[in-house]
Amino acid sequence: MKSPGRTTLCVVMIIVIYSFQVTLSLNLQSIVHPLIICEHELAGEEGPLRQKRAVATSGPAAKEYTVDIEISFENASFLEPIKAYVNSLSFPIQGNDTAQATSILSIGVTTICQPTENEIWCSCETGYRWPQEQCLHNLTCQEHDNSPADHHCSCLKGLPPKGPYCQLKRAVTLRMSVRLNVGFQEDLRNSSSALYKSYKTDLETAFRKGYSILPGFQFAIVTGFRPGSVEVSYEVRTTTPSPELMRKANQQVTQKLNQTYKMDDSSFQAVTSNETKFTVVPEIIFEGDTITLVCENELLSSNVSWYHVERRNDIQNSSRFSIYTSVLNNLTSVSHLRISNITQGDAGEYICKLTIDIFEYEARKKVIVNPIRILANEEMKVLCDNNPVSLNCCSENDGNWSTVAWKQEGKIHIPGISETDSDSNCSRYTLTANRFQCLSGSAGTTVVYSCEFISAHGARGSKDIKVTFTSMGDNSSHKGEVHEFLRHVMEMSTVQSTTGNSLETSKAQEQQANLTITQDPISVSEGQNFSIKCISDVSNYDEVYWNTSADIKIYQRFYTMRRYEDGAESVLTVKTSTREWNGNYSCVFRYKNSYSVATKDVTVHPLPLEPNIIVDPLEAVISCKGSHDFKCCVEEDEDYKVTFQVDSMSFPAAKEVNGTQVCYQFKFMADSVPWCPKTVEVFCHFTNAASDSVWSPSMKLNLVPGENITCHHPLLGVGEPGKVIQKLCQFLNLSSSPGGSVGGIMTYECVGSHWEVKRNDCISAPINSLLQRAKALIKSPFQDKNLPTYLKNLSSSTNKEAHEVSSSPGSLGAIVNILDLLSTVPTQVDFEMMTHVLSTVNVILDKPILNTWKVLKQQQANHSSLLLDSVERFSRALWSADSTILPISLTNVQMKSMVVKSGPPKPYKQDFVFSDFELSGSVAIDEYQLENLQADSFIVTVAFPTLKPILAHSVQGNNFANSLVMTTTVSHKITMPFRISMTFRNNNSLGGKPQCVFWNFTLANHTGGWDSSGCHAKMDEDSVVCSCDHLTSFSILMSPDSPDPDSLLKILLDIISYIGLCFSILSLAACLVVEAMVWKSVTKNRTSYMRHICIVNIAASLLVADIWFIVASTIRDNYYLLNETACVAATFFIHFFYLSVFFWMLTLGLMLFYRLVFILHDASKSTQKAIAFSLGYGCPLVISVITVAATQPQEVYIRKNACWLNWEDTKALLAFVIPALIIVLVNVTITVVVITKILRPSIGDKPNKQEKSSLFQITKSIGVLTPLLGLTWGFGLATVFQGSNAVFHIAFTLLNAFQGLFILLFGCLWDQKVQEALLKKFSLSRWSSQHSKSTSLGSSTPVFSMSSPISRRFNNLFGKTGTYNVSTPETTSSSMENTSSAYSLLN
Repeated sequence: MKSPGRTTLCVVMIIVIYSFQVTLSLNLQSIVHPLIICEHELAGEEGPLRQKRAVATSGPAAKEYTVDIEISFENASFLEPIKAYVNSLSFPIQGNDTAQATSILSIGVTTICQPTENEIWCSCETGYRWPQEQCLHNLTCQEHDNSPADHHCSCLKGLPPKGPYCQLKRAVTLRMSVRLNVGFQEDLRNSSSALYKSYKTDLETAFRKGYSILPGFQFAIVTGFRPGSVEVSYEVRTTTPSPELMRKANQQVTQKLNQTYKMDDSSFQAVTSNETKFTVVPEIIFEGDTITLVCENELLSSNVSWYHVERRNDIQNSSRFSIYTSVLNNLTSVSHLRISNITQGDAGEYICKLTIDIFEYEARKKVIVNPIRILANEEMKVLCDNNPVSLNCCSENDGNWSTVAWKQEGKIHIPGISETDSDSNCSRYTLTANRFQCLSGSAGTTVVYSCEFISAHGARGSKDIKVTFTSMGDNSSHKGEVHEFLRHVMEMSTVQSTTGNSLETSKAQEQQANLTITQDPISVSEGQNFSIKCISDVSNYDEVYWNTSADIKIYQRFYTMRRYEDGAESVLTVKTSTREWNGNYSCVFRYKNSYSVATKDVTVHPLPLEPNIIVDPLEAVISCKGSHDFKCCVEEDEDYKVTFQVDSMSFPAAKEVNGTQVCYQFKFMADSVPWCPKTVEVFCHFTNAASDSVWSPSMKLNLVPGENITCHHPLLGVGEPGKVIQKLCQFLNLSSSPGGSVGGIMTYECVGSHWEVKRNDCISAPINSLLQRAKALIKSPFQDKNLPTYLKNLSSSTNKEAHEVSSSPGSLGAIVNILDLLSTVPTQVDFEMMTHVLSTVNVILDKPILNTWKVLKQQQANHSSLLLDSVERFSRALWSADSTILPISLTNVQMKSMVVKSGPPKPYKQDFVFSDFELSGSVAIDEYQLENLQADSFIVTVAFPTLKPILAHSVQGNNFANSLVMTTTVSHKITMPFRISMTFRNNNSLGGKPQCVFWNFTLANHTGGWDSSGCHAKMDEDSVVCSCDHLTSFSILMSPDSPDPDSLLKILLDIISYIGLCFSILSLAACLVVEAMVWKSVTKNRTSYMRHICIVNIAASLLVADIWFIVASTIRDNYYLLNETACVAATFFIHFFYLSVFFWMLTLGLMLFYRLVFILHDASKSTQKAIAFSLGYGCPLVISVITVAATQPQEVYIRKNACWLNWEDTKALLAFVIPALIIVLVNVTITVVVITKILRPSIGDKPNKQEKSSLFQITKSIGVLTPLLGLTWGFGLATVFQGSNAVFHIAFTLLNAFQGLFILLFGCLWDQKVQEALLKKFSLSRWSSQHSKSTSLGSSTPVFSMSSPISRRFNNLFGKTGTYNVSTPETTSSSMENTSSAYSLLN
């Protein structure tokens, strides 16, 4: 490379040498001499001499050469004088000092290299560009130059050491048009007319003058005129111009042309066809192929359209047509049109058109679609004489067939061997049928053989050959052979089978079923689903099953069976197919010894599953000027088409094979996209031979400015401070074994100027290999067959990798995930398999690994729960043919079991002792419980001494006793109530009351937690006896202050609750009845009306809430089925209606405040009612719905041991307590304000007596009711905290239970108008007369009147004495009420 301080000028000369003997010798000194004369400081450097063309002359043959000359000089100011000198020269220049006649035809400056900072940047002069090979192998600096948008390689960093330099752009012919806004005349159609010649001359003159500024301009000629005003068609020969320069030239043309032509300067159009490379793959196309049309152009633009000439329409993306455009090496735009399953209708001419500004680059290609023609004998007869017979079929098309497949459909299965001759395009299928395959019952059986030719691009053509197999005859001497063959046929599951006895055969044939199987060919790709339906016309069968071609019975989880009156069906369903599902499958209906069989072939094309595509990086940060490598790896080398998708752009991938792993790579250049900064997602797109595709997991790409980047690493990339990224461990160059790669993820954080490990979840290579095989195993049709071998390998590898597991949370978590996956395989587990499982568990529960469990728990909370659940699933699947299972005793886990046999059962009693941990325990189930179990049921108990510390602690903060975790399972489903007793050695030295708990897998959003439901604890010297009504994992939890369910306090609280609730419900019902009876008498003004509206709704809400409270208690006490759902519903309604009580109390208080303070404002009755109901029921509904919606999805809405709002997990109880206490505070404040207002009336306040009575009753009601309700829930709030005194429990229960009675007394019967209405309704006429008299005289003193002792005491509290008669009836009217409302509280 030149020194950064020097400027380099590259000059090209075209030289013609005339000589009888042409040589390449040339005295360059004479050629560059004028330059040296001009500037003596220049140093000439010879460049290569290239022959360009031979010119035919009348004399000696003339040879034309192009010479590249590189001139370097120190002073950059010499550049412009040199360029000016070259431009001033007149050509040709004759050489006089050479032996041959030599002329210089032209000299032009092509390349200029100038120093920029510490680099040399070389750019091309106008009309020149770098060859493509230089752009591919050199660094470009286009982000710093002003190169045109259609080409990104006009500037290179450094001059290529061996050339070539910038080259003249290739000349193209532009087919252009422009409109003249003048009337069209017919003479313009005649090229011989004077008008045509005049137009042509004027226009061509203007064209030459205007387009002469284009680089490499040669000519411009008019080719014709068309109507539409006047459309001028013309051609321009030049090198490819930029759109900006072309627009400038068009403006020059408009200016040079006489204005009478009225040229429309916005109507210029240009079309060129020789810039675009158009290819079609494959060249020979068959019907059904998937073809790709590729349109390649060196101009960078994604504005590409496709057009089908015969159909006369633009092609858009659809199910069969897909268009995607990408940029190749920042140099070439490549657009692909992919046509799947092409038909004859798709044949014809296709146009690819790339548009940049006014330019249209067009290319055309004709696509011919050939039909597939297969020749074969359509019918054949074959004698079952054990002689080979060949079936032949050939293709008339001379195509590159990738596969020729043979298939057969029929009642009997006679396989053969296929041979294909690619030269002749023929295939031969040789089969041999013996007399045993063609039974007498199958004589004349027709089997359809199909030969299918498959092209490399997906086209398929087939031909059916009907083969009729004829038996040699039924000979009695072969009876024994036939009987022996029947057994073989039954094993192969391919033909109908009979017994050797002719009588039994005839009976069986009466039950023979005709099977119909799915007709359509089944061809899927990995990851897709498929199903095969097998229909029988006979409904009577003993067994239905499916077999593979290897005679392996498919497990029943994959298929279903249904029986109808006139038939039956079985459906084999595979949700996620893998290559192991590739093959032949048989549907078998068996009735006694008769077998009806139908077969179906399944083709599964390779395609990686999304979880199996390994991507790198998971996330990357690159600067706006940088680059980054992306890769997607799979474990098999298949013929996939892989592209990388970055935002809306697509890029081809490069393939790299590393052993068994195949990676597809792509180098992303940030300067290839127009946006920065931005975050985009990168995907790999895999497409297989069947045209099915899959997307990889996403890779996150962050484009950021480079100023803030501080961290740099060759593997991790760059990052800003605080940035956290994840990297797959297998791409970190960690040590791996030959059998596989490291798995898991490593998390890094950018700290200062370097990356630091934040979290290590790497999985060792052997464990990672087992994890990948486990994921494949659960999708395999042979999972139950392969499971024993896999469990053995897992146990062996775990023991070998014990040291690695003890220091790697990732490996530990992977083993737990493996056990969880394998436990879902629906198969029986024998003693050997269970031994391998517990051996694995023994390793990962060892004491040295407990610290690793703590780290794993901090990262993922539910691995310990998964482990326990996996062991339980294996235990339930335990089975033994001889009904005996030996105990398994290991250091960290023990298992004991028993089989319940028919007859009187024996009690189940198992003891466990772990001397190393000083722990022991036992499990007991009495014989009465075992009587309800099915015969041959397995009872299995597994005990763990170290599992307790790694399971999640109780959220209530309870202390853990050091005890065993014992899990007991039964192999058959338990339908009757079941009780189990367990004894734990009590090693607890902390004191406190023991509590038996079980591990509830459904708690905490299915991550699991301890639950005490259904269990009771009893102390027995140094042990704790737990009695539970269900089977699961149990342990002891210490809760020092929680009331014992069997304690006297708990029983007393229950009695108070139920008795109080009964009184409350009866009182509330009575309140509603009284209100109904006296409604008309007590609601004569708006204040009274609204007061009683509130009282009625308070009573109704509390009544419904109390009823739901009883329902909730019943649900929890009896453990009904579906109790969880019912408990959630009960909690919701209790929450809603208790809130409604408080909000109606708030409504009552606000109404009083409104009547007292806003004296001059009077809202209508309907408005007050609307506001009251919205507040009384709307607000509680919103709060209740939000609470259940926020907590129930995580299953933390209710408590574990009661149907009420959760406190321990989510504090959901605050959604009730906070609104209630706020309302209590508001109502107390209103009460103080109201009473103060009554005691100190304003001047002029003169309320009528009836209004004053209503308002004063409201004041009394709020003053009494609100503190009571508030105190009730104040005590309730105190009870939820650990350590609360028993006094709070008793006070809460008493006050809460008798709320209804308080409502009746203080909200209803205390109202004097209610009393009077009741007396009037139920008294005799004499009593009524006496009452009226006393009322008129004002001498009566009702029990709750203000002159009564109770009322006097209430008044004396506020320093007010005297006698008030507040019940004197007055005549009211609407107008009077409105007039006197301002004085309603004055007297």
